[in-house]
Amino acid sequence: MMAQYLRIKAEHPDKFVFYRMGDFYELFYDDAAKAARLLDITLTTRGQSAGEPIRMCGVPYHAVEQYLARLVKLGESVALCEQFGDPATSKGPVERRVVRVVTPGTLSDAALLDDKQENRILALTLEKGVLGMAWLSLASGDFALMDSTAEKLHSELERLRPAEVLVPDGVQLALIDAISIPVRRLAAWQFDRASAERNLGRHFNVHDLAGYGVTAQTLALGPAGALFEYVRATQGGTVPQLAGLRVESHTQYIELDAATRRNLELTETIRGEASPTLFSLLDRCATGMGSRLLRHWLHHPLRQHGAILERQSAIGALIEGGAYVDIHRVLNDVADIERISARIALRSARPRDLASLRDSLGALTALPPALPQTEFFAGLAHALQPDPALHQLLTAAVLPEPSVVLREGGVIADGYHAELDELRQIQKGGGEFLTQLEIAERARTGIPNLRVEYNRVAGFFIEISNSYVGQVPPEYRRRQTMKNCERYITPELKIFEDKALSAQDRALALEKQLYEALLESLQQYLGALRLAAHAVATADTLACLASRAVEQNYVAPRFVDEMCVRIEAGRHPVVEAQIDDFIPNGVDFSATRKLLLITGPNMGGKSTYMRQVALIVLMAHVGAWVPATEAIIGRVDRIFTRIGASDDLAGGRSTFMVEMTETANILNNASEHSLVLMDEVGRGTSTFDGLALAWAIARALIEKNRAYTLFATHYFELTRLAQDYPQVANVHLDAVEHKDKIVFLHAVQEGPASQSYGVAVASLAGVPRDVVRQARRKLVELEQGSISNGLQADLFAAPIVAEPETVAHAAVDALAEVDPDQLTPRQALEVLYTLKGLL
Repeated sequence: MMAQYLRIKAEHPDKFVFYRMGDFYELFYDDAAKAARLLDITLTTRGQSAGEPIRMCGVPYHAVEQYLARLVKLGESVALCEQFGDPATSKGPVERRVVRVVTPGTLSDAALLDDKQENRILALTLEKGVLGMAWLSLASGDFALMDSTAEKLHSELERLRPAEVLVPDGVQLALIDAISIPVRRLAAWQFDRASAERNLGRHFNVHDLAGYGVTAQTLALGPAGALFEYVRATQGGTVPQLAGLRVESHTQYIELDAATRRNLELTETIRGEASPTLFSLLDRCATGMGSRLLRHWLHHPLRQHGAILERQSAIGALIEGGAYVDIHRVLNDVADIERISARIALRSARPRDLASLRDSLGALTALPPALPQTEFFAGLAHALQPDPALHQLLTAAVLPEPSVVLREGGVIADGYHAELDELRQIQKGGGEFLTQLEIAERARTGIPNLRVEYNRVAGFFIEISNSYVGQVPPEYRRRQTMKNCERYITPELKIFEDKALSAQDRALALEKQLYEALLESLQQYLGALRLAAHAVATADTLACLASRAVEQNYVAPRFVDEMCVRIEAGRHPVVEAQIDDFIPNGVDFSATRKLLLITGPNMGGKSTYMRQVALIVLMAHVGAWVPATEAIIGRVDRIFTRIGASDDLAGGRSTFMVEMTETANILNNASEHSLVLMDEVGRGTSTFDGLALAWAIARALIEKNRAYTLFATHYFELTRLAQDYPQVANVHLDAVEHKDKIVFLHAVQEGPASQSYGVAVASLAGVPRDVVRQARRKLVELEQGSISNGLQADLFAAPIVAEPETVAHAAVDALAEVDPDQLTPRQALEVLYTLKGLL
């Protein structure tokens, strides 16, 4: 048995091997020691190998999912090794095979997945600066690929959030070694493009992949092939139901880099928590399918106005008739059809999955009548009605409340298969059969004390006392002689005995066969189920956005082709849900007004204001309604943010280095259609360095990038840019200071702020009073010194070049003779005109 285990382990050296032995999965040697530590289970020993006890531990087969979930969350992979032989007939150890490999990216079990998040596996390679990527969600069948650049790897990892990454040996990607995602390195030959095209073409039954937009020059083709074969191997040779092959490009969606996704807190807070985020605020979906689609939409805002307006109009139709309420009422009874379909495709669906699918299909019949009567929803209604034969098959085949697992029986419905019904009847009605047989045999033979009985030693028998032995019919066969009686068996009783004694085992075996055949027959419906699942997710997500629009008082934005972003009374959707009396603010960008310099106190709301503009623009491009009284938005291609202070210790980058790296990305990639948020750039270094950098960066954004820019700063000197550039406007968030207290008004006003209120904010934060008082005195001293000594003169004022003292000038001589204390105001004015004339 251990020889068999070691052979299997040699085939999966980097995985835990869960080796089935009876009612347990056992682990041995180093696997056992590591698993005992990770899973907090008992480590023991059994037998010896090379004179040393063999370490082992195990988990019950019926509770294996919880242990798999814990290992997978830790980034580990598990090879499930099952018994295939019959212990009663096997010589030596029962044959075992690895039936499935569970890795973080290839999960399909409901117990191991987050129902609100896609579980993707990503494969990538790099050649001459081109990044080829392919990703697959086993649960949904979504299979896509894209060529990108090495510089965008971090952004793509944030967008896709893969659970596992496949990389060829020899390809060096510094970021890959630093991420916390499990990374598998495969042989480089597995990323061969020619092999990938052959294998994928064979799977999709096409001559080539040109119909999917894939050419031989597409670098991502290699990772797509490697990913396909990796999934096939982990699923025991079974290929999942794939929803075709999509080729994505950066022009489809508004681009968001990793810093922007993090700073805007779309689906995760900066601290890594699930809420409060834009997703947690909006997600009121009734199904996991809807929640996953909403998450996808938030990370993939559309560029094309046509597709955006289609979603926006659908939300409007739902709001107008109140249909979103009925949709969610129906969908509350609908299970996760998408993931159930995936498990059916992998032949791993459980009985309760099929029962849930059957009940969901029944519930979906009420959904089409609840949808608005528009062309868009007519398409959804058609997809929501798969072949009625599917529902009929599941209703006929599966019990209303089947067992949790197939091995316990009680899954296939009565009346579905005659032999199974007979076997069940034998188990349930054996006593009645024996009673009827006894009555019939007494009447036929005339033996009054004939009895039909059963015991474990003799089995079933007819017992007749010795006094009636002469009346025994010739077809009776003696089975056992007792002291006062004889025991017989008849052909009819023998048939019943054979059936009765093996009925349970045969019924379980037959149920297994029927269930496997049922899964096979369901394969033909997978395409229709996938379409129905997508229709459910779309209807659910749109109904969710409609309900939030009504509850939160959102409006439909308007899209135009001109250069503008105009928002009236905009609100930060997440912040307004956390506080009372949120102060709305607008923004007005146009071709002649492209950069807003925002000044004002810390805690005054500058970052909230900037983020709310970005979130409103993003929500509009998702197709959602937005928190404002009016929003008019032109073409937008990217959203950039440079907000907050954070370092990258693992990457060896200081806070200021991170700030400058993100700034460089913006300056190198932003266009006139980009939205840029810059918050306190330059504050991570010395005053003059930071001021000089902020000034140069702002000028570059105005002159070169010409992007829609919100530029928040405490460098008051930058407000002079509005005098030099007509595209620049000064705005500020106001506050009122009274004695030692400060009141933030949170309202955006035109013009620059009068001061920064930094000391007041320090007091508000709880800094000791004596420290605040000393700071106020020092502030006055510094301000007076700056004025009198020029310690921090205006960086952008024209330079003053003093005349050398040795050079004489008539104006200087005349001024030297003036005594200001002796001059009347009129005389002083005359002197001033005289000096002006001399100059």
